[in-house]
Amino acid sequence: MAIWLSLCAAIFVVAYLLGSFPTGYIAVKQLTGIDIREVGSGSTGATNVLRTLGKGPGAFVLGVDCLKGVFAIALVYALFNFAATSNFVPKTVDLQLWQPWMVILAGLAAILGHSKSIFLGFTGGKSVATSLGILLAMSWQVGLATLGVFAVVVAISRIVSLSSISGAIAVSILMLLFHQPLPYILFSILGGFYVIIRHRSNIERLLAGTEPKIGQKVVTEAEKTEQTV
Repeated sequence: MAIWLSLCAAIFVVAYLLGSFPTGYIAVKQLTGIDIREVGSGSTGATNVLRTLGKGPGAFVLGVDCLKGVFAIALVYALFNFAATSNFVPKTVDLQLWQPWMVILAGLAAILGHSKSIFLGFTGGKSVATSLGILLAMSWQVGLATLGVFAVVVAISRIVSLSSISGAIAVSILMLLFHQPLPYILFSILGGFYVIIRHRSNIERLLAGTEPKIGQKVVTEAEKTEQTV
């Protein structure tokens, strides 16, 4: 039992480290020497990279951040597939019961890692792309439907943050519609709420009518001060 619990704990740690990999920070630093946390919204995610460097780097960061979520869940599936054919797991352990709970723990660890990266002094992005990767690995139907909600809202509003928040709200409903297990529904509620909380500053700008649309730049307080000096 001790070996099994140690492996589960290791998966949780690795999922956090995967989420922590600072894709946006590294991409912008390598290409321009700029610290992405000091530009635009201060987020290391794909949207801020898009505003800073354009579509190519933004798409690259989006893809890698999404894959971080996919890999975190894939590790859980790999562990349980291995456990099903091995003898180190006690017979009292119901793998079918454990797996969905381990999936959501690894998913939450990856989300936390992306937004609170150990490599960036516990700063990071808003976990949208990583959450999408997790959803696609958990249930591709829910993942694609959530992406569809995002795409529709962004096509209408051209505001990425509003689209991300809409997807975070819709995912719990989609989990129910697609009859997903209870752990996945709980994940969608917790993960969706966390993503929305990470968008606090965006929500303030949305309410004030100052949230930028695609192609517009977020002006930081420091930049506002420079402009008035």
